[in-house]
Amino acid sequence: MSGRPLALGQARSALAEGRLSATALVQEALAAADASQDRIRAFAAIARQEALAAAAESDRRLATGTARPLEGLPIGVKDLIDTRGIETRYGSAAYVGNVPRADAAIVRTLVEQGAIVIGKTATHEFAWGVTTASSAFGSTLNPHDPRHIPGGSSGGAAAAIACGAVAAGLGTDTGGSVRIPAALCGVAGFKPTRGVLPTQGIFPLAPSLDHPGLLGAGVADIVLLAGALGIGLGEHAAAALRLGVIDAIAPVPLEDGVAADMADALALLGRVHACGAIDSAGLFDGAFQTFAGIVLAEGGMVHFGRSDWDFIAARYGAETVDRLRRARGVALGDYAHWQQERRRFAPRLERAMRDVDYLVLPTCPCAAPRVEQSSVTIGAWTGTEREALMTYTAPFNLAGFPAISIPLPARPGRLPTGLQLVGRPGDDGGLLRLALRVEALLAAG
Repeated sequence: MSGRPLALGQARSALAEGRLSATALVQEALAAADASQDRIRAFAAIARQEALAAAAESDRRLATGTARPLEGLPIGVKDLIDTRGIETRYGSAAYVGNVPRADAAIVRTLVEQGAIVIGKTATHEFAWGVTTASSAFGSTLNPHDPRHIPGGSSGGAAAAIACGAVAAGLGTDTGGSVRIPAALCGVAGFKPTRGVLPTQGIFPLAPSLDHPGLLGAGVADIVLLAGALGIGLGEHAAAALRLGVIDAIAPVPLEDGVAADMADALALLGRVHACGAIDSAGLFDGAFQTFAGIVLAEGGMVHFGRSDWDFIAARYGAETVDRLRRARGVALGDYAHWQQERRRFAPRLERAMRDVDYLVLPTCPCAAPRVEQSSVTIGAWTGTEREALMTYTAPFNLAGFPAISIPLPARPGRLPTGLQLVGRPGDDGGLLRLALRVEALLAAG
């Protein structure tokens, strides 16, 4: 890994005070992005010419007193999200050479406030996977140990931040695709309440579950981008909050290392907040299966609505083709059943949070699996990577609740793990405020 980039707030201050130019900051980001490619392949495209032109404009604005709120700050944008004039392949060989004519809504908002897109960060094909592996372009690898996956599908964004190319970026989260790679790469990842950020200009995976999301080296980087997108911290929250602890989500247990990290973190949080286990018996029963069914059905609807089978079979990767082959067999009654199960789950989650302000649980039950590992074994449980990594994140996409992953303190010789905080719908600002405090508590030890 290379050095940690300047936090967005620090970079903004240095730019405003004239201690740093936007051109120098962007050149440093581009050099780090280039350097990362041979080792971890965090980027699908590096927008050198476009980024340097934008940096020159930022320097002009900084010199003339017309700087915008995010002036000159480099970011990465997931390859699933449209960027005007920059190739956007959606992680698929089928879309090589696709150059959008317009930015996605969330990109446009950030660019209009002065942020500079230095490149497109790698994604699993059409965001349909948790490893950010690609037979077409080369797999993205974990910056902490390239023998391991970075998580996905926003693995390129998490890897780009962890290796020091950028301090923050845009991702998407349908079942954990921001929070999982954040946890596995040791960065922060935020999925807001469903519908708070627009999905216009983002290639859909499962439209009723898709959430745009934000990643950052720290929570403050996410807060800065979130504020630019209209998600403020809101009013000051109570100093002591009630945190409902979920120790594990059946059937997937915790690795010993994750359990130990969580125990240490909860001991720290318990000094400031009331932490108590909530009764989650039966709460998550069937949630992962319901989520997986909806993704299969809606993924089929998206792709069969855009392309014929011959095109799919010839141009898509084998993993996606296999999933779409299975999607052809989904009946309308199956999809109706999964959506009904989803509607029953959200009220159950609301009732479980009746006596607490926020939930706290692991982001993932394990550290990053090895590259090309076909299954995960934790204790007596064995299952797919998808089930292992998404069981603790996907329920909050089903319900549309906001959630954020924060890195747990690093241990020598160990891969990163993450702590997840979950709030009620609409309480995005309160969740971010809590995340800042929790991050500080963990850092202070």
